[in-house]
Amino acid sequence: MSKDCGNFLMFVDDLYEDLEVWYPKLRIEEAGGRLTLAGPESGKLYSGKHGYPCVSEAAISDMNESDFRGLIIAGGFSPDKLRRLEEVKNLTREFMAAGKLVAHICHGGWIPASAGICKGFRMTSTTGIKDDLVNAGAIWVDEPAVTDRNMVSSRKPGDLPDFMKAIFKFLD
Repeated sequence: MSKDCGNFLMFVDDLYEDLEVWYPKLRIEEAGGRLTLAGPESGKLYSGKHGYPCVSEAAISDMNESDFRGLIIAGGFSPDKLRRLEEVKNLTREFMAAGKLVAHICHGGWIPASAGICKGFRMTSTTGIKDDLVNAGAIWVDEPAVTDRNMVSSRKPGDLPDFMKAIFKFLD
């Protein structure tokens, strides 16, 4: 990985999966990049599923795909709320259309499914949303990390090392 891996966007809301936000954020920063945590409101305190706090650095509505190298979507139950927001779906589609990284882990796949960008993509997730992804047209597989074109996906917190390796491999 180069000295500066670039800027990335991550959506955050209450009940995010704690490790799936903080592990990628710290790994991106360790690689010289920046990961912006954007929530429905800027400066709001959000709580993870396990109680770890997170303050959003920006409002999702103020984000532009052109300012970032990729989108990383954490799981937990926050993606179920976030996928109802048009600006979340639109941004996700814009990253995909630009050929930029769209990475999701665990329940994070709900957002690409709702954005309508899964058709024909080989991907994985927690088994809890397998049917959602298949119904959205994905080719679902049970593997720790899957890369198909510009989409990287992973199953669960225990797969985070494989998830980040796949992201960094895509970026090289």
